[in-house]
Amino acid sequence: MNKSERLFNEARKILPGGVNSPVRAFKAVSGTPPFIVSAKGCILTDADGKEYIDYIGSWGPMILGHARPEITNALIEAVRKGTSYGTPSPFEVVLAQAIVNRVPSVEKIRFVNSGTEATMSAVRLARAATGKDVIVKFAGGYHGHGDSFLIQAGSGATTLGIPTSPGVTRGVAGDTRVLRYNDIEAVNNLFRREGKSIAAVIVEPVAGNMGVVPPQPGFLEGLREICDSYENILIFDEVMTGFRVAKAGAQQLYDIKPDLTIFGKVIGGGLPVGAYGGRAELMSMIAPEGPVYQAGTLSGNPLAMVAGIETLKLLDDSVYEKLEKSSAILREGLIRQAEKAGIPITVQGVGSMITVFFTDKQVENLEDASAADHHRFAEFFNFMLNNGVHLPPSGYEACFVSAAHDESVIQKTLDIAGKAFESLK
Repeated sequence: MNKSERLFNEARKILPGGVNSPVRAFKAVSGTPPFIVSAKGCILTDADGKEYIDYIGSWGPMILGHARPEITNALIEAVRKGTSYGTPSPFEVVLAQAIVNRVPSVEKIRFVNSGTEATMSAVRLARAATGKDVIVKFAGGYHGHGDSFLIQAGSGATTLGIPTSPGVTRGVAGDTRVLRYNDIEAVNNLFRREGKSIAAVIVEPVAGNMGVVPPQPGFLEGLREICDSYENILIFDEVMTGFRVAKAGAQQLYDIKPDLTIFGKVIGGGLPVGAYGGRAELMSMIAPEGPVYQAGTLSGNPLAMVAGIETLKLLDDSVYEKLEKSSAILREGLIRQAEKAGIPITVQGVGSMITVFFTDKQVENLEDASAADHHRFAEFFNFMLNNGVHLPPSGYEACFVSAAHDESVIQKTLDIAGKAFESLK
């Protein structure tokens, strides 16, 4: 038994499932998760000293790679000054200004500690601003573990939602509608019936939690038009895509201005953080400026702010050009290797986010993603892991390429992937 196995056995005695976030338990792929003790660049090292090329990237934040010297040095200096103040600090203002300068739709912003906090707060704000209760989300879209978001569709996409987690009340579920991602006609139909009671539509502009699923032409544009027509709030959840797929996120790529935007991951440089921002008149409703209450002991934590400031400083046009190039080489190489082995796959990606779906069809929504061969993905995952490439342990997740993934690392990944595809014959 190796060290990771021993650690996992101990963890299961004192942590639910042995982990602090469910996907880490490897339920979808079987086996024992390696316990990581250090990371540098694009390499993870586990408790047994084994190294892995990392395509998890802490689920997105490590866009520059792990332990980037400029960030770690700034953090070391910040730690010497204290880890939390519980008062305003200059770092909050600097990071807020950096985000506002990059994202035209954001005029004011509030920092919190997680994406879940940010989405919950944004929905509360939307309900307060509109005086309406119902929110619309899309099947397969993940917006944190707030009660309003742990809902699936009932017998039809427009019926009342039912809770998909014990502890979510039917009252909360009854205020959530779930539709198919990329189906703008379903959105139109719902609004024709219930538009007067809908407060907000929340959407990942590029879905990343059913695997990477880009918006079809007209989908985001249609959401913007519908929200304008019914005077409700369009919320872009850019926790994953914000400053990851482009310098100003997915809203820059698709030229759509949401009313509110959720941020996380990249803006904390790998430290816990979340934020929500938007038009000044909306954000001015947040306490203490307005009546909508939201607070947090560690909100605007100086360490997270410093890491975010340094990360955004480094994310210039040249970094995004490099990310696009590396990601394109990886996507195209995976397709070639799979074709050579005769294994049907579809590789979808936006910017430096990529998913390999074991299907020969384009994936446009959760139904398509679910129809892919997830058993074959598990076999592929385990071959890659055993040979030193750590992918996300689920076929419903995105791989993340970082600035530390150079061409030699990408080529090594492709060589191993070629052998993995051959093993699936």
